[in-house]
Amino acid sequence: MTSSDSSPTPQVWRALLALAVVFVLLMTTGWTAIRHQRGPEQAREAAFAAWRDGRTGTRELPDPASPPAELAAFFRSLTPRQRDRLAADHPLVVGNLDGAPVTLRYRANRIALRAALDAERKRVEDRRLSPDGHREAVRRTHRFASLMREDRQILAFDPSGKGRVAEVFGDLDRARHVSVVVPGVDTNLLTFQRTARKYAAPVGMAESLYAAERAAAPGARTAVIAWADYTAPVGVGMDAAIGRLAENGAARLVSLTTALPGDSRVALFCHSYGSVVCGVAARRLPARVADVAVAGSPGMRAESAAGLGTGARVWAMRDADDWIAEVPYLDVGGLGHGADPVAPEFGARVLSAAGAVGHAGYFEPGTESLRNFAEIGVGSYRSVSCAGEEGACRDGISGPSTL
Repeated sequence: MTSSDSSPTPQVWRALLALAVVFVLLMTTGWTAIRHQRGPEQAREAAFAAWRDGRTGTRELPDPASPPAELAAFFRSLTPRQRDRLAADHPLVVGNLDGAPVTLRYRANRIALRAALDAERKRVEDRRLSPDGHREAVRRTHRFASLMREDRQILAFDPSGKGRVAEVFGDLDRARHVSVVVPGVDTNLLTFQRTARKYAAPVGMAESLYAAERAAAPGARTAVIAWADYTAPVGVGMDAAIGRLAENGAARLVSLTTALPGDSRVALFCHSYGSVVCGVAARRLPARVADVAVAGSPGMRAESAAGLGTGARVWAMRDADDWIAEVPYLDVGGLGHGADPVAPEFGARVLSAAGAVGHAGYFEPGTESLRNFAEIGVGSYRSVSCAGEEGACRDGISGPSTL
């Protein structure tokens, strides 16, 4: 064998690059992404223990992990008074049950938020807190108070650890088109909504998409969910480079989409690490999920759109100055998230992201990226603008949705 024959292959170089990335992440994060996800679970554990010991009349309460269809059947069998009593007695459980009536979940989460706000206000007065702990407690009180506003519809709320939350814009019970915004790293209760860089946070993304969908189809019955109801990675560390948290998030996303009321068509809009969650969930999504659109994706843990195993249309976009393009698109021993979704060989329908700036700019009003998302959300597929070859992303789509 000559020296030229023994030189590393391109595959080996990619693997070495991946290992170098791991080394840098370990040196710079010190595994903090994993450690920081472990928050106190006492309130949640107590709530679920009380539910397991509870009754409605003489009936035992169902396992919260039951399939959404079974939970929905259970709630249908109750009287309105029994449902209200369960929400009042077990708000932290009922408010997070996929299968419970939507309006009952809103009511339960308002009760749970009130309890969490009262507890956090007591923490603010605790002189034993460190300065950082005190600042976080103050921020949490402000967040809980904001989520309790009368005009807000909180579909999920869990204050334990970094916290999880989901909010609905529009009438979810009557919607014919439901869009779910699945955000990426650093998503938690405190980053759910921002004043600065508003459209880089889940609430701003969902509000912007909801307004754009109403402008695109004024007569359509639409709803948008800002879905931060999974444990996301903290920063660009090890958790962001592997799929551990995406697996859990995917299971929760499948449960959500399965439990949505009515027979609405569903579109997922998955940003950054959120696209990893959507990719892992893809083959288990219900048939009602018609579209999966990703933006700024580090990969979907698949080598092609066909490899996702979903019947939904797969759309992808990336703006020209998104730093995510520099991330190695590979999967070596579970590190990395697979092929680049905007690469031609992946096989997604590649959309224009004109006007978006940077990794967090896809939901900014006035951008082509947001307009394209809105057209997909309301089923106006023939109106989307493609990247590259004109009309290529619309091939095989005969016309707008009839819903």
